[in-house]
Amino acid sequence: MSTHLDPDSVAQYLIDAPHFFEEHAELLAQIKLTSPLLGRAVSLQERQMEVLREKVKLLDLRLADLMRNAQENDATTHKLQTWTRSLLLARNDVDLPHTLVDGLRTIFAVPHATLRIWGVAETYSHTWFSAPASDDAKIFANGLSVPFCGTNNDFEAASWLEQAGDIRSLAMLPLRVTSTPASETFGLLVLGSPDPLRFSADMATDFLSQIGETASAALTCLLEF
Repeated sequence: MSTHLDPDSVAQYLIDAPHFFEEHAELLAQIKLTSPLLGRAVSLQERQMEVLREKVKLLDLRLADLMRNAQENDATTHKLQTWTRSLLLARNDVDLPHTLVDGLRTIFAVPHATLRIWGVAETYSHTWFSAPASDDAKIFANGLSVPFCGTNNDFEAASWLEQAGDIRSLAMLPLRVTSTPASETFGLLVLGSPDPLRFSADMATDFLSQIGETASAALTCLLEF
């Protein structure tokens, strides 16, 4: 009388007997599996090699992705350092806003950039960067805990940019004396692009936050205290 073994029992037996195939090595060559890559039956060893090659391929792709991200982050960090250095080299306070937005255009290849500052010292009250901003724009800026990125839905800040009618996406960075969101804003840094995907709502804002904090620190010298 033969005893029927169900697949689960066989599998459990092989788990409980890890040296089975060492003791019966001749069986390995007789086991055939269907290969999803070749579309035919292959030996267990061949199937194991396929699995290993797929794992190595996935690891290579993941490593390449990590290296690409690292290179992009390194390039962005270098740009941030170059831009910060240009702020430190500005000849005088009134040059800072121009140096700041010009650096964003040239170093970071941002098509359009500008800013508005409220509460400036009397010395700077007639400059381009102290042009009026509505109470609504100030309330909007004050409500930003992180930079806003997204579609230009006829924001007032977009009208501050040159060729405002061509702006399809925006990044708006609140300017604060301290980096805490509870701190009152004293201005808004605005970046714009005709590309609707340049500043998308789902993009990471880590580097934009660093730009905003650096800009805030540089521009506080223009405020009335």
